[in-house]
Amino acid sequence: MRLWGRKSSINVQKVLWCLAELGLEEGKDFEQIDAGLHFGKNRTPEFLALNPNGLVPTLEDGELVLWESNTILRYLAHQHDPSTRFPTDIASQYSSEKWMDWQLGTMWPALRITFLGLTRTPESERNYEAIRKAYQDTNGLLTLLDQQLANQRYCSGDSFNIGDIPLALCVSRWNLLQQAFPDQTGPRAPLHNIDAWMKRIEEGTQFSLVSEKTLNIVK
Repeated sequence: MRLWGRKSSINVQKVLWCLAELGLEEGKDFEQIDAGLHFGKNRTPEFLALNPNGLVPTLEDGELVLWESNTILRYLAHQHDPSTRFPTDIASQYSSEKWMDWQLGTMWPALRITFLGLTRTPESERNYEAIRKAYQDTNGLLTLLDQQLANQRYCSGDSFNIGDIPLALCVSRWNLLQQAFPDQTGPRAPLHNIDAWMKRIEEGTQFSLVSEKTLNIVK
């Protein structure tokens, strides 16, 4: 297997985390190639032949080429999980799927405005009103997840599932952005069920949420 994408990308981190949960090791079971932003490579003819979007991550597994990070997670869990690290019953599977779609289509678009505004946009060009509003909108959206976690340990029940991966990476950035830019984001909602869930994840999974590369996103 070959994974294209820089390790600081939230969408690449989704895939790296899933690979780690499945016991697949970089250099042994797959090759990771830095691409995107200052690494370039994602606009080359070679890369565009794999992914005409020119975005990361892109996964090659034999003759199969996939893009879209959540699709890659679904594929890896289906194809490379002989030890059933993730729940396979139909209720858990589709409960996890709904939160993956919610992360991609509802929550991340709001938080992305704050993220890009504070980490990718030159200070002179930042719209601080929009940045703050988007962060506060994310507070409201994450209240929905917090309510779900009041009655269960993870997004789809009492076992860690692939849907927890994209959710936790977004929550990690939600936390980091407020810590780094408290005046620009405004207050972080006190969502205690999410805090407890994040602690369970950090203690029981195979991927470091607060790595040096993750912290660099807010510098």
